[in-house]
Amino acid sequence: MTLRRGGPGFARVVAAFFVGGFAIFELLYCVQPILPEFSRHFDVSPAAASLTVSVSTAVMACALFFAGFAAEKFGRKTVMAASLVVSALATLAVAAAPTWGALLALRGLMGLALAGLPSLAMAYLAEEVDGPSLGFAMGMYIAGSTLGGMFGRLVVGFLADYGGWRLAMVGIGANSLLGAAFFVRALPAERRPARGGGDFASLVKLTRAHFSDAGLRWLFAVGYLVMGAFICTYNYIGFRLAAPPFRLSQTHIGLIYTLYLLGAASSAIMGDLAARIGRRRVLWIALAIGLVGVALTLPDHLIPTILGVALVTWSFFGAHSIASSWVGLRANAGRARASALYLFFYYVGSSFNGWAGGLAYQHWGWNGVAAMIAALLGLALLAALKLARTPPPPHLRRG
Repeated sequence: MTLRRGGPGFARVVAAFFVGGFAIFELLYCVQPILPEFSRHFDVSPAAASLTVSVSTAVMACALFFAGFAAEKFGRKTVMAASLVVSALATLAVAAAPTWGALLALRGLMGLALAGLPSLAMAYLAEEVDGPSLGFAMGMYIAGSTLGGMFGRLVVGFLADYGGWRLAMVGIGANSLLGAAFFVRALPAERRPARGGGDFASLVKLTRAHFSDAGLRWLFAVGYLVMGAFICTYNYIGFRLAAPPFRLSQTHIGLIYTLYLLGAASSAIMGDLAARIGRRRVLWIALAIGLVGVALTLPDHLIPTILGVALVTWSFFGAHSIASSWVGLRANAGRARASALYLFFYYVGSSFNGWAGGLAYQHWGWNGVAAMIAALLGLALLAALKLARTPPPPHLRRG
């Protein structure tokens, strides 16, 4: 019997994934506010500094599929718990990195470890939670991810100003270990074991099946594009705010990540709204909001810029909440593989576009980055409109 909102065990599972998402995303994106600091400390370009994010997400993207194999052997809970513990320890090691190369290598190792939880969280929830409650459960997981991303960036910005980036990494690593302990204690082992065949042939077969579904293809595209737009925004907004005419301190730049609170609200509200009135009716609206936000960041005035980043944040988390839960519903079989494919494109979008945005910034400043973000969101909007016209699969009345 699946878990239902208000039923026994549901709150416990939601709390575990809220905390797990919090820990994962404070680890993954905590370095964003200190990219300018890395640039100065190691004498590297903005594009090179962004590799501290891109390397982690690129390795994670490739490791997602192997996490599925590990889950079939050891169980989803075991793999997700190990993911949290090892990635927190790798972050503690980053604090002692002696060279730029060593720092990137450790961030890559962290990305490898991190893959376990994001790749399996959607599959766990899709298997254990019933359809009408899935949007809320996924929204709360993403809300935890949102708050974790905000917390990590705020704490790092503050500690980097007063104790240096190495102390900041120690603080984040230690806090994530506490989150891992809660996750292990709170999450029950799955009642529906991971299945789907633990060999390469089954992986190829399921991958082909998922790509034969036009709806899933468009969802993979949306994940790639919205994550690319979002990571570009937050990778380079710090450079913009540190430069004239703003000249903000590291602590003040870190405060912009309080906008993640809007993301937490967006993921829960829009995820629930989409589940009630239809995902195809809500997704394109979320993306259109992001385009308005990008336009507001263009003037050299602080208030419109902050408002613009707020709208981009609302747009991203709303769209991701809708698209990620939609993948689990459309994929009637091989949900873990479908979730891994969605996240593969999602993190490839983060890695490539996060790095490419640095080249745009180096050549054309913030206006170049904003143009790139607008192009990504515009393409995502076209994909969402195409998705709205794609018939649902046979096992669903609506996709």
